[in-house]
Amino acid sequence: MDLCRVLLALGLLLEPWELRADSAVRPNILLIMADDLGIGDLGCYGNDTLRTPNIDRLAQEGVKLTQHLAAAPLCTPSRAAFLTGRHAFRSGMDASGGYRALQWNAGSGGLPPNETTFARLLHLQGYRTGIIGKWHQGVSCRARGDHCHHPLQHGFDSFYGMPFSLVNDCHPRRPPEVDAALRAKLGAFSQALALAVLTLAGGRALGSLSLPWRAIVGLAGLAALFSASWYSSFGFVRRWNCVLMRDGRVTEQPMQLERAAGRMLREARAFLRSNKHRPFLLFVSLLHVHLPLVSTPRFLGKSRHGAYGDNVEEMDWMVGEILRALEEHGLKNNTFTYFTSDHGGHLEARDGPRQLGGWNGVYRGGKGMAGWEGGIRVPGIFRWPGELPAGREVHEPTSLMDIFPTVVQLGGGQVPQDRVLDGHNLLPLLRGTAPHAPHEFLFHYCGVHLHAARWHHRDSGRTWKVHYVTPQFHPEGAGACYGRGVCPCAGPGVTHHSPPLLFELSRDPSEAHPLTPESEPLHGEVLARVGAAVDKQRASLQPAPAQLSVGNIAWKPWLQPCCGTFPFCACQEDDEGGGAPQEPGP
Repeated sequence: MDLCRVLLALGLLLEPWELRADSAVRPNILLIMADDLGIGDLGCYGNDTLRTPNIDRLAQEGVKLTQHLAAAPLCTPSRAAFLTGRHAFRSGMDASGGYRALQWNAGSGGLPPNETTFARLLHLQGYRTGIIGKWHQGVSCRARGDHCHHPLQHGFDSFYGMPFSLVNDCHPRRPPEVDAALRAKLGAFSQALALAVLTLAGGRALGSLSLPWRAIVGLAGLAALFSASWYSSFGFVRRWNCVLMRDGRVTEQPMQLERAAGRMLREARAFLRSNKHRPFLLFVSLLHVHLPLVSTPRFLGKSRHGAYGDNVEEMDWMVGEILRALEEHGLKNNTFTYFTSDHGGHLEARDGPRQLGGWNGVYRGGKGMAGWEGGIRVPGIFRWPGELPAGREVHEPTSLMDIFPTVVQLGGGQVPQDRVLDGHNLLPLLRGTAPHAPHEFLFHYCGVHLHAARWHHRDSGRTWKVHYVTPQFHPEGAGACYGRGVCPCAGPGVTHHSPPLLFELSRDPSEAHPLTPESEPLHGEVLARVGAAVDKQRASLQPAPAQLSVGNIAWKPWLQPCCGTFPFCACQEDDEGGGAPQEPGP
């Protein structure tokens, strides 16, 4: 009996020790992604007019990548590639037609259930997984509440934030953004139809047409029905898309923008506090610095770059508060921390003459442009004290898709073997045990269209970029496509280059001087090598159901997330994060 008690006591002592040892081997993982942040907006990447001390300190204490690349230049496809480690078109999450990102919470498209995210694989390894902030990967498929695309169906144990994205429509005083062109056409048509009915009801027109009263009522009813359907699907954009959810429940509809930053920070602190004794993966998907650039009074008017600068500095403060919470709970040294943006700054974002988007440094182009560096070159900062060298810079080409295999292997998981992965484990490169990045070639797609490809020649250290397609900039756009929202991927708004444009990024990062056979002896060889790599990559492509088709993008009332009574969905979140339905209202 005494021996049994001794063994039991040893077992009780050993079990927590083993858990602690296992946790020490497998770090916590904190991933922070900004929205529409330009690489040139951060002090650690050369900005000397915006204050970003917390992100700069993160770079000083870790490894900074200078050639870190998004897999797509818009939110939905870039994040799909980030979550899965594969190009978004492999899962049908990039454009094959006109739509390049999800437009509605009540669309049926989204990240397919058969796709595997890093959250799902780390959940299987015993990690507590959470996402706070923006999702933009869809919600439901066939019925409200099936949540087939929801974060909880993709390996996350908890979700708090926006299932959609922060857009201008979320602000009552900003111009429309979601499907603005289509909404303008439908609005004009709706008004014309209503005017026609009123004209018919005007007596003389009725007399001349001799319409029976049933026809008049029918026409009026059709006009009213059309106007109502237009208003419910397009006029209610703020109520339909700008909502907060906790897990699968809507807690605020429409959301209060001025309180969003504080709520996201509150949730991040609570997650860290609740999970400090077990391995966790937390993905903080910031709403900053996407339009409409709502900042709290503490930061308004404090920067040198207007509303955008204020929002950047508030974002940096939020990052600092999250990092401070790590330290308060003793988690800093055992947490693998990563900071990035989903793509480049939005050059077309303007309010009259004022620029509202970010700065992409010396790099040409911006959001929406898959070939030019300004659209896809993003911050890449990693910190893991004691494991990664502090203050190190890496100039090798890497990708947001590399995060998937990196964190999965950090957490003790295995990457899928039944599908093509485009990302590679970065740990050897970050630690300095590998001299080169695992990518020799990287391919830059705009929707399903290949716009450019790069070749990193490891022996010489030179990085070449071949452009097959480029967008046509507005004559006064300073490298932007004003009047289009973002630059198109195909059609009359792009130029196909034959022969392709060739740049050497290692000497010309601004892509200002295209090379010719006369100026570059290796011109033909480079084009041939990259062309062969493109052919090989295209051979790996398999068709996937288009998640961004018109049918999947369209607003469907039966899929609309709602609290309260549909269609008058309304609730307000209290200070504790709950949701209290309000009286129905317009």
